[in-house]
Amino acid sequence: MYGLTRGTITLIGAAIAGLLIWLATQSDGGTNGSYWSIVGLLAAAGLTMAFSQILGGWTKWGWPRISGSVFLVAFIPVLIAAGWVILAGQTVPNWFSRHATSWAGDIGLGGLLGDMLKAIPVLAFGVGLVFGLTFDTTGPRTRAVVDEGETVRPIPTDAARTTSTTDARAADEPLAAERATTTTPARDGEYVATTTTAEPAPEPPPRAGEPSDT
Repeated sequence: MYGLTRGTITLIGAAIAGLLIWLATQSDGGTNGSYWSIVGLLAAAGLTMAFSQILGGWTKWGWPRISGSVFLVAFIPVLIAAGWVILAGQTVPNWFSRHATSWAGDIGLGGLLGDMLKAIPVLAFGVGLVFGLTFDTTGPRTRAVVDEGETVRPIPTDAARTTSTTDARAADEPLAAERATTTTPARDGEYVATTTTAEPAPEPPPRAGEPSDT
């Protein structure tokens, strides 16, 4: 389906570009106005061919965007080089055409400029094509899903060992001091019960490898 769509859009783009080229041939180019209309139509034909590939790429569900790096690195140099020749080839010489021709001669490119004047239609088409190639589709948009649930963090090994040792010691300690009851004989044959509170045994020293409480 993607190949069929791209092929169909490319054919439509070629048909539109051909129509624009045909319209450009209907102008005689006798004035600077008609000259620039020819250049504009040919550039639009190249732009149409580039855009036909972008429209065919819409099967990726992305919107067109311009690439800044391609615009600066590719299109700007092409525009300067081709625009220099197009300015110099105007039908009626003016300030722009005279200076473009003079500057080309000053840097030793007069002969090259004279040869490239014959390819102005191709240069105009190429400028529009390269400008269209600076666009691309962004592709489908993705939405990040954030899990708002509670995150369980793992307990470090050392902390887990310290916690388990402390809990074991707390379990071994008595909740209250042990009480011992003894019976002592008193006068008149009666016995008196005496309750003695025993102090808890001291904690054993920490074993080797276990962290000390102090």
